[in-house]
Amino acid sequence: MAWKIAIDAMGGDKGPAPLIQGALLAAAESGSEIILVGDEHLLAAEMKIHTNGGLPFGIRHAPQVIEMQESPAAAFRKKKAASIRVAVEMVQADEADAVISAGHTGATLMAATLILKTLPGLDRAAIATLLPTMQGHTILIDIGANVDCKPTHLYQFGIMGSAYATHVLQRERPRVGMLSIGEEDNKGNETTKEAFQLLRKSSLNFVGNVEAKAVYRGCADVIVCDGFIGNIALKISESFAEMTESFLKKAFMRDARSRLGYLLLKPSLSHLKHQMDYAEYGGAPLLGVNGTCIIAHGASSAKAIKNAIGLAERLLTHHVNTHIQEDLAANGDIQELNPKKVSLWRHIRGSIPFSRERDDLEPEEPA
Repeated sequence: MAWKIAIDAMGGDKGPAPLIQGALLAAAESGSEIILVGDEHLLAAEMKIHTNGGLPFGIRHAPQVIEMQESPAAAFRKKKAASIRVAVEMVQADEADAVISAGHTGATLMAATLILKTLPGLDRAAIATLLPTMQGHTILIDIGANVDCKPTHLYQFGIMGSAYATHVLQRERPRVGMLSIGEEDNKGNETTKEAFQLLRKSSLNFVGNVEAKAVYRGCADVIVCDGFIGNIALKISESFAEMTESFLKKAFMRDARSRLGYLLLKPSLSHLKHQMDYAEYGGAPLLGVNGTCIIAHGASSAKAIKNAIGLAERLLTHHVNTHIQEDLAANGDIQELNPKKVSLWRHIRGSIPFSRERDDLEPEEPA
C-alpha cells in the first residue's frame, strides 16, 4: 500500500539535499507519495538539481525553520509556519499518514505531542531506538522524551516497545526487560521497583531487570528506561563507537604489516560497520502519539532518510498504534499505580530537549 509521507525538508544538518535524495530512493522502491515541507522556492530549485529539472514530489510551503540553537517553546509559539509544525499539522488533518524530521528533536517532540496528542490510554510518548547486540538488535525505550517517569509510564513503554518488536521487527513474544543496577528483583529505585511489579503482572514476556553490562549481550528484545537514563546510555554508546573506530584506524595505519592485516579483515570490518550504522535503521519512532512520527539523525544521509521512510511505512502497514491500544486494553486492570495525570505542557517542559528553557519564554499553558 502506498502512503503519504510528509518530510520536514528544512530540518537536518546538511540542508535539504540528502532529504530529497533519500526521498527519491524511497519513492523508487515503495511508491509512497512524498510531500516536502519547507520553503517552496528553495526546495523546487534543489529538487531540479537532483532530478534533471523535474519536480517529482509535492511541496507544502512553510517559510519558517526552527533552528537548532532556538528555544523550542518560544519558536513553537512564534513560528506557526515552521516546517516541522506544518508537517505535523498535515498528519493531524489526514493530509499525510506520517511525518519524518531530521531537524530539532525538541521541536519535533513538542509539535507531535501538542498537535497529535498521545494515544487514548497512554500518558506519555517515548522515543525508541535500535541498538546492535550479539543476538541482533534490541529496542531501547525511552531515549530522551521523558526525564522523570512514574512506574506506569515505564510499564507503558514496555507495551509500546513490545508492539514495535512484534509487528515491525517480527519478533514472536519479544522479551521485555528493564534497565536497572542489578538483575535481582529488589534492585533499583522506588520507581523501577514498582514498574517491575507492573511489568511482571502484565501479559508481556517480561524477563526482569537488565544490567547495563548485559545490554549488548542481547538478553532482551526491548529494554525499558526513563528518557534521562536512556539518552545518557545512547550517547555513551555512540561516543564509545567513535573511539573504537578511531583506535582501529590508528592501529591499522601504523605500519605495512598493520595495513596488510586491515586488507585481510576488511570484509569482516565492513560487516561490523554495517550492523552499527545508524543509517541502516533510518530513525527512531516516537511511539505513543496519535500518528506516525520518525525522528531521524541530524546528520542523516540519503540512505538514512530512505530507511526512515521505510520504517514509517512498516509502522503504518502493521498498524502498530492499533496494536499498542489493544495491548493496553488487554492489560488495563493492572495499572492500579497509575499516577495523577499532569498537564501536557508541564510534561513537555520536563523533557530532555527543553531542559534549558527560560521561564520568561514559556507560553501560556494550552487549554
